[in-house]
Amino acid sequence: MLRMTAKIVVLAMGLALLAGCNTIAGAGKDVQKVGEKVEKTAEQCKDMKC
Repeated sequence: MLRMTAKIVVLAMGLALLAGCNTIAGAGKDVQKVGEKVEKTAEQCKDMKC
């Protein structure tokens, strides 16, 4: 019984880790898109000499 419980705990931790990686990857993509927008706006402003 103890071994089965340990296996279930390890499996649950592994699944949580995988879900966390996907969340972090998604957040990284969002931050990257925001950075691209800021960079584009800065370039436009530089050209117009704001």
